[in-house]
Amino acid sequence: MSELIDNRAPRLQTLKDVITELHNGTPAHEVRAKLRTLVRETDHSEIMAMEQDLMAHGMPAGEIQRMCDLHSQVTREVLVTLPGIPLTPGHPIDTLRRENEAVKGVLARMRSAMNEAIEHSDRNETSASLLDWQQSLNELMDLEKHYQRKEHLLFSCLERHGITGPSKVMWGKDDEIRAMLKNLARVLRSEGDSADWKPAAMQAGEAAANAIEEMIYKEEKILFSLCLDKFTDAEWGEVWESSPRYGWCLVEPRKGFCFPKPSTAGEPETTSATGIQLPTGHLRLDQLRAIFSTLPVDITFVDADDRVALYSEGPDRLFARSKAVIGRKVQNCHPPRSVEIVNHILNDFREGKRDVAEFWINLRGRFVHIRYFAVRAEENRYLGTLEVTQDVTNIRALEGEQRLLHYDTAEAQKPQV
Repeated sequence: MSELIDNRAPRLQTLKDVITELHNGTPAHEVRAKLRTLVRETDHSEIMAMEQDLMAHGMPAGEIQRMCDLHSQVTREVLVTLPGIPLTPGHPIDTLRRENEAVKGVLARMRSAMNEAIEHSDRNETSASLLDWQQSLNELMDLEKHYQRKEHLLFSCLERHGITGPSKVMWGKDDEIRAMLKNLARVLRSEGDSADWKPAAMQAGEAAANAIEEMIYKEEKILFSLCLDKFTDAEWGEVWESSPRYGWCLVEPRKGFCFPKPSTAGEPETTSATGIQLPTGHLRLDQLRAIFSTLPVDITFVDADDRVALYSEGPDRLFARSKAVIGRKVQNCHPPRSVEIVNHILNDFREGKRDVAEFWINLRGRFVHIRYFAVRAEENRYLGTLEVTQDVTNIRALEGEQRLLHYDTAEAQKPQV
């Protein structure tokens, strides 16, 4: 065992050295030649450790993100594929792998339709192929559910084990893929607008397909193996229990897997009779839970250490949350491109420069208002930040007055509690 430990340290150093050379401009073929000295001894954990060590020594996560596709390409010759762990059908990783297989099938159909649409000169044939191309693209949009589960569940649990590389780099690559798919959709909508439409469409389609395939490789060869190595049964229980709120990509989970719910050992026992006395009244805990579930807004509270402490769980949350997020640094709950804004808000609140920050966006056809409030105690002491998100589409559409009781027809048909 000691010789294996001794071998790992120089392997990691060699790996880090040659990847640093790659970042400094050394041609990829020269880097590959140096990596061959590792003689296929590097596994998924060492690739992740190498990238994390580079960031720990000052290399920006954005630089790792920019080069990580090249990292995976030049390290494939030395990456050892460890024996797979048999998984029960329906295990979260079993589902993620089956989703990847389904995505590969869609990519194959998309490439076929893409080539036919580009090659045909007949307008009708081109239109039929273009329709197949657009259908494949619509199916690929389902990747959002796959990526959401990865970003909010797998990354959350990895961070508990001190592994932050995936959330800093992979999430950025996911966002690049999202942007590529949106760009492809935009190009396909502009079909026929210019003479160079076909080469632009082909370029956009190949870029998206290649990026998705590269991400599948990273997940299959590195991320999933790392999670299977590190996660406890309790953590897989969390992932399994929280996954349905994000949805499934192209396939449904198989039957057979069922982890026990995460343990509540050590949590204080509560009853509906137990309550909280506030300056303006008293609430039992069952009342408090029901109020949070009834509020027409989504609430998330981040404490003074920037860790997520609580979220409300209404029936129609705009942004899905899971218990895996509790205790997670809020910076890691956002895509890399948003972290600078998050830190700006939190620093302004902490320093007393601001008390409110607000945004409004269009989301899936709804108008969403997002507000952040600094939460302070006596003597202006900063306790944390409250995020309040509300769908205000119907509120914006209100006109005139309504002074008399009037139930909406759909609302009136709801079963009475």
